[in-house]
Amino acid sequence: MSEISNKGVDRRAMAGLSAGHLFTDLNQGAVAALLPFLISERGISLAAAGALLFAATVSSSIVQPLFGIFSDRRPLHALMPLGVLLAGCGMALVGVAPTYPVILLCVVMSGIGVAAFHPEAARFANYVSGSGRARGMSFFSVGGNVGFALGPALTTPLVLLFGLPGALFLALPAIVMAAVLFHELPRMLGFKPEVVESEQERVAAAPEHRGPFVRMIGVVTVRSFVYFGLVAFVASYYERVLDMSPALGNTALTLMLFGGAAGTLTMGPLADRFGRRKVLVACMLALPPLVLCFTLAGPFVGMALLVLVGAATVGTFGITVVMGQEYLPGRIGLAAGITMGLSIGLGGVGAPVLGLVADNAGLSFTMLVIAVLPVPGLLLALTLPRGK
Repeated sequence: MSEISNKGVDRRAMAGLSAGHLFTDLNQGAVAALLPFLISERGISLAAAGALLFAATVSSSIVQPLFGIFSDRRPLHALMPLGVLLAGCGMALVGVAPTYPVILLCVVMSGIGVAAFHPEAARFANYVSGSGRARGMSFFSVGGNVGFALGPALTTPLVLLFGLPGALFLALPAIVMAAVLFHELPRMLGFKPEVVESEQERVAAAPEHRGPFVRMIGVVTVRSFVYFGLVAFVASYYERVLDMSPALGNTALTLMLFGGAAGTLTMGPLADRFGRRKVLVACMLALPPLVLCFTLAGPFVGMALLVLVGAATVGTFGITVVMGQEYLPGRIGLAAGITMGLSIGLGGVGAPVLGLVADNAGLSFTMLVIAVLPVPGLLLALTLPRGK
């Protein structure tokens, strides 16, 4: 491994990667913000709007492992800046696309850009983190968390001011960020480990641990069920169960998301100091009582609890990416594609399932279901190896 990679996190390189993550995932948050305007101004149906959201999820999440496999076999470092560029330009063109099939094509193009960016960027986040991998991956992950939250906050005012063509402005940060990443690529390549001379040496030096990897993916999928369920129903819970205003419900959800960003920055250093498994187990152990206490608390105490829920749920995203790369050290692109894309995408299936539960049994019961969901994840986490 190169001499520079044995140091701690390189701040300049990580800042570029985290910013790239932000401006890539910003477009994922923009999809949901554009749907109401597409319904009202273009007259698309609710089913067609749902199909757009599904297409964005499939193209950005489920496809990521394919890019991971490709980047492991033939690393194409330009996928980072090109992914940002494609994600932003695809979403920008949604605002001026003349027909629904073209709108769908633009959404898919943006999703493919998101999928292309993540495995290669996560590979370099691993490289530039040196000995502080969990800390570095947390910095990388928080960029995506912030970007997803900023997507609606940036897109909605643009469309309100300029109509749907206002989405064209989303191309500007993508173009700038792509240029920055192209400029920084030569420097970041200096952190890349030296190539092992033969396949036999690579396998001997970096054995794979597929069983723990599969079990950890189970933990990530369960965690994603919890995350998407909370994102989908926290605001409605405040409005329908706690009899609060929609604005207060959205505020509670926002606090939970910011708690997740803060947790991401906190959990990484803790994982480097005390161990990845210990932090993951502690978070999965904390989630059931935290969610249960939220259902018993009032609206304002509930907000404080939601901050902790967000920290425990989102805070381990970067940690599990690092764990996946350590379990499959010879295929870190594939590991990142699965932990950041496929398993989270599969977890997203939980939102409509929990929606059916809410329709039939009510939101209060649904929150209790969400409180129980981390238990199988905890049991799986306890089976993971104690060391790396």
